[in-house]
Amino acid sequence: MKKKIALFLGLLIVANVSYADLKFGVINMSAVLEQAPQMEKVKKRFDQKFGSRGKQLESQQKELQRMDEKMARDASVMSDTEKRNLAKDFQNKMRDFKKAQQEFNEDINANRNEELGKLQRRIVEVAGAVAKEDDYDMLFLSDVVVYKKEGIDITAQVVKKLSTMPE
Repeated sequence: MKKKIALFLGLLIVANVSYADLKFGVINMSAVLEQAPQMEKVKKRFDQKFGSRGKQLESQQKELQRMDEKMARDASVMSDTEKRNLAKDFQNKMRDFKKAQQEFNEDINANRNEELGKLQRRIVEVAGAVAKEDDYDMLFLSDVVVYKKEGIDITAQVVKKLSTMPE
């Protein structure tokens, strides 16, 4: 029994000594995404790709609001046929608008996921390179770290290295 306890304590001491030599780093992925120059390029591509569709949807929404206001305002002076025609036209345009809006949102989400995935993979590559250069043994995402010392956050180094890289 004493041998087992001595062996256990010996293993604990050896384990503590080996952990003392490890160098850990932390990276804040959200901050890197916000500060990365590549993110600005992604935003510009989004504006180019989806800006006109977004403006078109806004104009359709304004037209629907005007139609709704007209139906509410002029309902008392309209004939039943005019009311039905206007209501039918409004419903058709509303259905078309909702369909277009849903397709737009799906396209944006798919494109966003693709672009963010590419950028995150690049960030992970750069973070790995920084870790190798500075001889870190492990990197953690700051979202899962409960406590950290000031000196182990390498977010700024990753952003700096991303800034020097071509797209």
